[in-house]
Amino acid sequence: MAEIEILDSTLRDGSQGEGVSYSVQDKIHIVEALDELGVSYIEAGNPGSNPKDMEFFQRARELHLKHSKLVAFGSTRRKGISCAEDANLQSLLIAGTDDVVIFGKSWDFQVTEILHATLEENLAMIRETCEFLKSNGRNVMYDAEHFFSGYQANADYAMKTLQAAVDGGATVLILCETKGGCMMNDVRDTVSAVCARFGQSAKIGIHTHNDSGLAVANSLIAVESGATHVQGVLLGFGERTGNANLSTVIADLQLKMGFKCIPDENISKLTEICKRVAEITNIPLESGMPYVGQNAFAHKAGMHIDAVLKNPSAYEHLNPETVGNERVFLMSEVAGRSMIIEKIHKFNPGITKDNPVVAEIVKQVKELEHEGYQYEGAEGSFELLVRKAIGKYQPFFKLHYYKTSGEIPLVEEGLYSFAQVKIAVDDHIEIAAGEGNGPVNALDNALRSALKTFYPSVDCIRLTDYKVRVLDGKSATASRVRVLIESSDGTDSWTTIGVSCDVVEASWMALVDSFEYKLIKDIEKKYQKLI
Repeated sequence: MAEIEILDSTLRDGSQGEGVSYSVQDKIHIVEALDELGVSYIEAGNPGSNPKDMEFFQRARELHLKHSKLVAFGSTRRKGISCAEDANLQSLLIAGTDDVVIFGKSWDFQVTEILHATLEENLAMIRETCEFLKSNGRNVMYDAEHFFSGYQANADYAMKTLQAAVDGGATVLILCETKGGCMMNDVRDTVSAVCARFGQSAKIGIHTHNDSGLAVANSLIAVESGATHVQGVLLGFGERTGNANLSTVIADLQLKMGFKCIPDENISKLTEICKRVAEITNIPLESGMPYVGQNAFAHKAGMHIDAVLKNPSAYEHLNPETVGNERVFLMSEVAGRSMIIEKIHKFNPGITKDNPVVAEIVKQVKELEHEGYQYEGAEGSFELLVRKAIGKYQPFFKLHYYKTSGEIPLVEEGLYSFAQVKIAVDDHIEIAAGEGNGPVNALDNALRSALKTFYPSVDCIRLTDYKVRVLDGKSATASRVRVLIESSDGTDSWTTIGVSCDVVEASWMALVDSFEYKLIKDIEKKYQKLI
């Protein structure tokens, strides 16, 4: 297998995405995750741009990475000064990485209109910067910014910028599709031309953006055209519409195209590492993301589910376990009996397709979805529905009542809602109150307070997401609403649902399902340990 170097820029280019901001500790954790995955290089920041990145590189010296090399990022020297006088280049040396990435201008328009430099001076800036860093013991990778735009406008000059980098000692020439607008044929032709001219002098790399939705495709085509170094961001976020999604690029290259990007044994960690990076970044992992998304191997239509149960290759391009993901059957009115049977077998393997309870569950699901329920995104509530239908459910408490109220002006900052609940657990009555920054938060706190006397594990439940969807906008404030609550206990995550004309009642339904789902799972885990 031909090897492809992967440079991940989550901590540099990815940090330029909207809403993304890393602490130094966040950056350390992401480096550890990427090293575990096994990428070749981690572009960890620009030490000359801010104190946080410089602090990171100082702390990173204590890391003991097994697979990856850290890379510091910076620009060519400024015009009119020497490399030794350039603070940015000095900061790259202070960062202490063996490898550095330097970007420079390849488009004559950028040189004259943005830098306000002459074309010859720009070539000198590129060559002298590479020479300076190489003379100080650094391996230099050269990012040819706007290369594809520059090549289309003035191919001769764009090639001269690459020659300047090679003359200065750069070992990798990365062709940057900076504006993200190139079509695939342009990328193929340009990369092929560069490989023909410089392929014996340096490795050729590709760095694409997704403004035309082609970042992954253009990266793959560049490799087919001779590139052996690919840059991107693990989850694809970044400036504007983002960068090449490396989770897709790596899987495509290694599993479909016969190239080796990471150690073979690590490809099964891909989904878990992506989830970890998303969690550290504090963004949701897109459910529709290829290979690693929650829906990457999800099936909903009854015909699809039936076929996949017989032979997964009918609708799956590879085994989800190959990339550490799992097959999911989405529950809906179009799922059919095969789906119901698959779910029921988790709790009662003996029930067959002809059992009347199956038809009853199908009928109930269709009626509830007509009312506004949508179980494909609420596996926790669907499991409870099935358990109730087959007699594998026992309520953990009985509700006597709940009350919510609000008060303005605020009594305390952020606490303007109050809730009271009265529940019964067996013969014991418990009344509890809670405050919160809204009625649902107050209800959550009150119910948690009432239950933890009997079930201490509820204290570890955290609501990680809360969504409200208006189902009938024509009825205005009298519309039915659907509430989805995603919860986690730090190990597992689950989603529950409630539907009502009252948003508080819908939230209460989803909240109760969330707590009961957790308690059922606790009992099952305890039982499994005993056997």
